[in-house]
Amino acid sequence: MSVPRVTLAPGYDISRVIKGGWQLAGGHGAIDAATALDDMARFVDAGITTFDCADIYTGVETLIGRFLTGRGSSATPVQVHTKYVPDRSTLATCSDADVSRAIERSLTRLGVERLDLVQFHWWDYDVPRYADVAQALVRQQQAGKIRHIGLTNFDTVHVEALVAAGVPVVSHQVQYSLLDVRPAATMVPACEARDIGLLCYGALAGGFFSERWLDRPEPPFPHANRSLTKYHLIVAEFGGWARFQTLLQVLAVVARRHDEPLGAVA
Repeated sequence: MSVPRVTLAPGYDISRVIKGGWQLAGGHGAIDAATALDDMARFVDAGITTFDCADIYTGVETLIGRFLTGRGSSATPVQVHTKYVPDRSTLATCSDADVSRAIERSLTRLGVERLDLVQFHWWDYDVPRYADVAQALVRQQQAGKIRHIGLTNFDTVHVEALVAAGVPVVSHQVQYSLLDVRPAATMVPACEARDIGLLCYGALAGGFFSERWLDRPEPPFPHANRSLTKYHLIVAEFGGWARFQTLLQVLAVVARRHDEPLGAVA
């Protein structure tokens, strides 16, 4: 079965399933580069050609850059979505020069001449310079260094503020799943009205949406990696392990009806 593709912006298509890169950063155990590169190739061969990473994911841009370099120009095109996440301590002073250096660093790590999509994150709205810094990204786009600009983990009010300020936002990456439906309230309609695509993470809850956890007792903390820890905490916010098991049981029924593994319907 082929992986569906969607148009995120005119002339820019991505695979509907995106390969995340957080698990290749620190906090998820030792990374074997050869295995990671082979894994990337298998994803692309399966039709998942769009990768997600960030400038703050230690070593991940460089690893994806190695993969891209080894493929050659005739290979299946791969789209790489990275992020610009200024250090929290620099929010009040972040300048055009700082943004330019960060973008050049990502270009060098990935070994590309233009970044496909840069997803902008801002730590603290009480430091009200997010629009100025976003405009610095627009200037990098105008200089040919960035193809498209997106956001990650903004709230609805500030998404609307950036669009009103003239930032050409094409996408917004947010947590949105059966465990976390907050975007449905205001984010989904706001983005639909502005033709902003939602790139949703957490759909499989770091692996908790699988047969492995069905009818199983709640695992103890700490977990083997940061991803399981994060999503276990989200299960707790959802209402706890017992309620989560009820959801898994319902999903298992739906999955069997469609002859699919449990995670495919999450």
